[in-house]
Amino acid sequence: MAGEIPDLNALERTGTGKGAARQARRDGMVPGIVFGGDKEPLPINLPFNALLKRLKDGRFKATLFNLKVDGHEDVRVICRDVQRDVVKDLPTHVDFLRLRRTTKINLYIPVEFVGEDVAPGIKKGGVLTVVRPEVELVVTAGDIPEKITVDLSTLKIGDIVHISDVTLPEGTKPTIDRDFVIANISAPSGLAAQEAEEAEEAAAAAAEEATTEEA
Repeated sequence: MAGEIPDLNALERTGTGKGAARQARRDGMVPGIVFGGDKEPLPINLPFNALLKRLKDGRFKATLFNLKVDGHEDVRVICRDVQRDVVKDLPTHVDFLRLRRTTKINLYIPVEFVGEDVAPGIKKGGVLTVVRPEVELVVTAGDIPEKITVDLSTLKIGDIVHISDVTLPEGTKPTIDRDFVIANISAPSGLAAQEAEEAEEAAAAAAEEATTEEA
């Protein structure tokens, strides 16, 4: 089941060239272009404030959008470039790529953790440490998973969840080749300190015993 794809609203830009782009900026818009998908490029204008908010939210270039332009069918797009003012670092132009439903793209997919209430390690006071709340996957534009699920119900203190432990949605794969960590269940600070203290005492006792034997 594909996750909800955020809408991105734009207007068709009637003029082209630097003059039309400058006028768009004076009108509080950011000019852009939509290309690819075996169709003619479509010049657009995006509301500056809405675009800036999207950019500040992060991962703009790794988010799939449903582009809505009056007079045109909605289309799925992904950002390929954001040009910025060299002094103010504000967006001055945006390039979008149209996607077919079969196009493979890299997207960050949220991780959902289940079974936390029955996990043996957590019931004994262990602490769940989430290393990756989302994972970058290669997905198909027409079938984007809403999330990936990690089952914690059998995990004990000290257990680690790697990406290889997770059943990924069909047709997806991680963008990173190595078997990276998603989460782990660590000992509570008090228990960890106690175990460290016991280890130090055992080491000291062993050293003392070795010294006695040498004597």
